[in-house]
This record gives sequence, C-alpha cells and structure tokens, in this order.
Amino acid sequence: MSSAAVTPLIFDCDGVLVDSEVIAEATLLRILGEWLPDLRSEEVLRHALGMTTADILAHLEQHSRHALPDDALARIDDAIEARLARELRAIEGAAEAIAGLDLPLAIVSNSRRRRVLASLATTGLDALLHRAPVFTAEQVTRPKPDPALYRLAAETLGCRPADCLVVEDSVSGVTAAHGAGMTVIGFVGASHVPAGHAQRLAEAGAWRILSHMRGLGALVEAWQAQRSGAARPSVDSGRFA
Repeated sequence: MSSAAVTPLIFDCDGVLVDSEVIAEATLLRILGEWLPDLRSEEVLRHALGMTTADILAHLEQHSRHALPDDALARIDDAIEARLARELRAIEGAAEAIAGLDLPLAIVSNSRRRRVLASLATTGLDALLHRAPVFTAEQVTRPKPDPALYRLAAETLGCRPADCLVVEDSVSGVTAAHGAGMTVIGFVGASHVPAGHAQRLAEAGAWRILSHMRGLGALVEAWQAQRSGAARPSVDSGRFA
C-alpha cells in the first residue's frame, strides 16, 4: 500500500476521550476492598491501567487468600457503568480537538462495546464520532496489551499498521499499538494519571506525550509532516505537547 493510503487516527476511549478511569478505579477499590481485603488493590490497579476488568480480577485473585464471587465481573461492570451514567464527563478539550481533525477516525477499546457506546452518548461525543468504527475487546481472543485488536482495526480499515496514529493513555494500550507497528501518542491529561506516568508511556513506545487535547492537532500535523519527509522542528523536536 502506498503512502497515499488511508491514514487514520485511532483513539482509545477510557482515559482518552472520556474521563472514566478515575470512576472505574474508585468503584473497583470499594468493591475489592470487601472481597479481597488482604490485598493492596490500589497499588495493583495502578499497574493494571488499560487492562480488561476480567484480566484485572483474575490477576488480583491469584494474589489473594480469598476467592471472588462467581458473578464478580458482571457485578463490577454493572456498578461501574451505573456510576458512569451519572458522573462521566468528556476529557477536557476532546470535542474541540476532534472537531478540528481532517482524517478518518476510529476507536479501539478494551472495554465492552456497550460501555464504549454508552460513554460516547453520555458525554455527547457520539455526535462527533458517529461515523468512527468501534473495535472492542470482545472481538479478539487476546485484548490489549496484545496487539491483536489494533491489527484487527488496521485490517478492517484497509490500511497498514504503519499508516495509523494512535492516542493511548495506558502502558497496556501503548504496548499494544506499538507492538502492532503503529505510531502512538501517550496521553496524560486525564484525572487518574499517577506521577511518572509519562515516562512509563515513553518507555512502552510512545512517540510523543500529550498533556492536553489542545495539542493534538499539532502532533497530528507533525506526524503527517514526518511521514511526508518534511521537517517540523518547532513541534517535532521534543517529546511533550
């Protein structure tokens, strides 16, 4: 496929488009504190950012003397989604950034599809992203950090992974997109981001770090210029935007 091929911008959803991770984490901590009281769940969750809820629960249960209820996943997902419906907000500047883009868009998320669609509807971002294909963890055997979901997105969109630019907020997500051969912007502008997270995203393979969505357009332009061989030193000389 030539350099004139489709070059999409792919967003993760949670923590990139919507400020949901802080809500999900608080809900998990409350419930897991009752179910697995012998674990320091907060520390484990910090390192599990971007993983599926099922993978987080499986990992935690392995390190606890206690067993989770058989319906743990459903109960936690329902509790998180109930709070999201009441409290969820879009990431600051996301709507304006999306409106200013002039390239195909897609969404790749480790959340289940109904949560992604509900999150976009709750925040009003669905009006801007109604044409964007949505890819979720249910579509692959191994979700992020495995690159399978991103490879599926590229194949479905009809483009090479090397022609895709991705915005991700987690080490898991950056690892997946980078492993698929895509260029990744590491986003650190959500409410849940811990100290040192930008460095962790860079170490996972992020090409640039974005601290606020107002800088997204400039990074997209820098990426496009880099692909065409043009020099953009005013933007492209540093890792942060």
